[in-house]
Parts: sequence; structure tokens; C-alpha cells
Amino acid sequence: MIETPSDSVTSKKKAAKKATGLNKTQRSQFGLCSPSKSGKNYILDTNVLLHDPACLGRFQENHVCIPADVLSELDRFKNEQTERGANARKVHRDLTHLFNGGSGVTHGVATEGGGTIRLVIYDPSSCEKSNEHLQRFHRIFPDRERVDHRILACTILLQDSISNPVRLVTKDLNMQLKARAVGITCEDYLNDKVEPQELAKNEMLRISVDANELQRFASSGELDCDAGRLAQLHVNQYVLLEAGEKQTMPARLSPSGKLVRLNVPEVIRIPDGHHLKPLNLGQKCFIDALLNPEVSLVTCYGQAGTGKTLVAMAAGLNGVFQRDFNGLTVSRPVVAMGEQLGFLPGSLEEKMRPWLQPIYDALELLMMPSSNQGPKRKRPKNGEETSLKPYETLVQQGVIEVEALAYIRGRSIPNRFFILDEAQQLTPKEAKTVVTRMSRGSKLVMVGDPAQIDHPYVDSRSNGLVFTRQKMKGQDFAAHVTLSRGERSELAEAGARLM
Repeated sequence: MIETPSDSVTSKKKAAKKATGLNKTQRSQFGLCSPSKSGKNYILDTNVLLHDPACLGRFQENHVCIPADVLSELDRFKNEQTERGANARKVHRDLTHLFNGGSGVTHGVATEGGGTIRLVIYDPSSCEKSNEHLQRFHRIFPDRERVDHRILACTILLQDSISNPVRLVTKDLNMQLKARAVGITCEDYLNDKVEPQELAKNEMLRISVDANELQRFASSGELDCDAGRLAQLHVNQYVLLEAGEKQTMPARLSPSGKLVRLNVPEVIRIPDGHHLKPLNLGQKCFIDALLNPEVSLVTCYGQAGTGKTLVAMAAGLNGVFQRDFNGLTVSRPVVAMGEQLGFLPGSLEEKMRPWLQPIYDALELLMMPSSNQGPKRKRPKNGEETSLKPYETLVQQGVIEVEALAYIRGRSIPNRFFILDEAQQLTPKEAKTVVTRMSRGSKLVMVGDPAQIDHPYVDSRSNGLVFTRQKMKGQDFAAHVTLSRGERSELAEAGARLM
């Protein structure tokens, strides 16, 4: 007997009813019916919405499913005065706007890309008794009140209800493992991830020239190359010109399309402090970008001990003392941007000190004169005089700011040399917040090691540092340098490479 199309549809309906224990009306009320036969159904975990509130519009012709339990979890964060709280409130506003009509909450409302967004409801009392997959899932993960387990169960129920492909999107690695353990197709949110080959490009590109061209470049400081050799370069990219094995010279591609010589002094001079000398080619390129007045954004990758923070601070202090900038601001995330500092005793400055101590160490190294004589101050408790460190005077005057990144929201920062240390701990949304705070005359330097990630929902390809570099690559005002050679000590270099 040949099965007709109508028989096929009827059999699918019966199969869905048998699998879920729900009829078509109930499945529609719970959001378990796909709005169309084309496109995939993506169930979003809470961390994806908190990571990128704009993700609702990034799935094009596919169907976005928001479990009702995700709304309950977002409700826990909406009152936080942090980046996470702001993202939760934005998601609530966007969903309210989308579902303003009220009729499409579980049926799906159309998006600009041709897909839909809908809420999906998981009711264990209605579904679990007749669904073997759910019964098996809860034998493996018996905690039915855990939000992660309810989202996974909702995904299983949706898979059993429709013929369209169903994908769970989450940035939680543990949840990805649980999903795969019970047969759920799972993906990470990839919209803001850098391609692996882009992150792996650590070596400076080499361009072959003849000896006459290299000599002409050394004397004039400029070199016109044919379009073929420059096709793979972007503006402000650093390259190594080589004529044979031993004749090499670094260069930078200027916005005019010419290769230009680096403008790097022999030492960066700090008045009454220690001068800093570039120790390798990477540091020379970094200093060229830091001292270039036409470049207002510098990103730098480097493992521990390569000197990225110290060199950036030396260039910033040099610019302040030469009056190119009104001051130097050095900041870093407190574990993750937006965390409160109320768990440590003392004043705000004392609370932040443990998180910002590496910055003070670098300031002390650069600005401490050979003799420890300095201005005197009195301690308020016993009246004893003690030497005031040189950088402390500038901190009191506001010339140097050392602060946690948690308080940058809402600021406008004009004419400052702004160093953002440990920038790999930021999410792309947080990095955007920092970049958009920079006013005219300011220079933003973002440094970090993409391989050292403590943030639970970003990795080496999706953190704010690599995201900023990727999005700004090719702009006339942006430059990037990768430092690969450690200079802290032989022990530190071996530890970073081998451990």
C-alpha cells in the first residue's frame, strides 16, 4: 500500500502525540509546534542572552525558542546595577516589544531575517508520563527543579514534537556536556567568535625585497610596493622586510598604502624615573604604535612576561610628561567587569588595591628614582613622616588614575592615555562599552593574553580583546601587535611556554 501525503501528515501527528502525550492544540499552547517546515529551531540558554542581548535578531530565517524557565532566570539578574543586569533588562524590553500583540507568544512572531521568535513551555506533569525520552533524562538527571535540567528537558520535548532540526545554544560547557550525554544537538554561540586561523597568526609577516629596495627604504623611510605584495596586508600591520637571510628591517603599512619605517626612540624616558629600552622586535613595533599620534586604538596579545603592560605604561607616562595627554588611566576588570567590591574591608581605594596591585608595581618600577627621597607626608594615626612615592603624588593630583573597570559605565574620557589591562577577561559587549567611552584626544590600549581566560562564558576566540581587534582591523586609527618573546626572566619564559 502506497502512503499518500495526507496519510504521512496524519502519521506524523500521531507520532508526535504519542511521543509527547499532547494533542496538537496543547503542543501549540506550549510552543511545541514549529511555525514553518523550513529552518532550524534554536533553543537559547540564559547565558547566551546575557552575553549578547542582540542575539535575538541574529538567527536569520531560523526559529528562536526561549524556554519560559529562561525568563525566570533572567528575572534574577534584572535588578543588578552591572553589565549583566543591563543585558537582562534589554532582553526583557526586546521580548516585550516583540510580543506586544500577545497572540504570538507561543506561536511565533516574525523577525526581520525571515524567521520567528516564540516562547516554549515545559510542563512535566503533562508530558513526562508518556514520554520515554523525558523519563530516561530524569533518571540520569533527577533534579527536576534545576533550571538547566528544565531547559534540557524542554529541548528533548521539542525534538520529539517537530520534524525540523532542533539545536540547543549555550555557552555553559557543563551544560553542553550534559546535552550531548542525552543525545541533544548542542552548539556554542558563534556570532562574536574569531576564526581559529585569525587567532593563530602570531608570526610577523615577511615580505621579500631586493637589496636596493631595502637600502632605499633605510635611507628614505618609505617604500612603494606593488599591489600584489600588499594585497594580504591591512592598514597599520607590521611586517618584516627581508633581502636575503641576514638583511631585514621592520616596517608598517601606512594608511597611504606605503610601507614606512618605525618611529621608535632608543629609550622611553621617564623624568626622574627609570628609562625603558625596547628589548626585542615585538616591543619596538608595540612602541611605534603606542607613540603614533594617528593611532587611537592599540590592541596587544602577549603571554605573561612579554612586557605588554610595562611598555604600555612607560609610553603612557612619556606622553603625559610631554603633555600629549592630560593624564594616564590604567584599569583592569575585577575578575569580571561589573562585580561589586563590597566584600573587602576599608575605603574604596583599599578595596580595589588587591585587584590593582600589579599596576602599582609597574608604576613603582618605572617612577622610583635611584634615591628614595621624596615629598614627606604625615600618617594620620601616629604623626610619623614617611616618604611619598612619586606616582602617589600624581595619583592625588588626578594625573594618574588607577581604577577598577566596574565604574566606567556612563563616563566620557577625553584626552587620556587609557590602558586596559587583562582585556581578555571582557565579553564583547563589555569591550564595546569601554571603546565607546573614549572621547577626542584619547588613546585606548588594550592588552592581554587570550590564552588566560577566567571568565566562565568567554574563551580564547570570543573574549573582548580578540573581538575588538577583529572588528577594528583595517581602520586607519587602529593597530595590533603580538608579543611572543618573554623578557621577565628565563624562569618566567620557560614557565609560560612549558607549563
